Amino acid sequence: MFKEALHTIIANTDGSLGALLMGADGLSVEKFFTDEGHAANLDVAAAEFTSLVRTAMKSGNDLALGELCEMVVSLDKVTFLMRLFNRDYFVALAMKPDGNLGRARYELRKAELQLASEFAL
Repeated sequence: MFKEALHTIIANTDGSLGALLMGADGLSVEKFFTDEGHAANLDVAAAEFTSLVRTAMKSGNDLALGELCEMVVSLDKVTFLMRLFNRDYFVALAMKPDGNLGRARYELRKAELQLASEFAL
């Protein structure tokens, strides 16, 4: 079920390299990469960005600004879009810099709604 959702996100988003369902502990629950994405160590990068997600979550709560919904990290070679499903799980989508960020945001939100019952606490 998770792999199919990740595949759909990638198939519907131009410029996608891979998508990972991540736990807040930095371990991937499921992942799906394009051929180009396999060579880019995206799983290592997503694990590293987990600490950024945790820090942003804490900052939002400490400052009474609310829960973190999504985060974008744009690098020269890859753009990461992270969408939180709840405080324990998020999807990290890796894209080429010229990928369709708007469509990526839409597809991640769709996946969040589709998988909501799986992440209900």
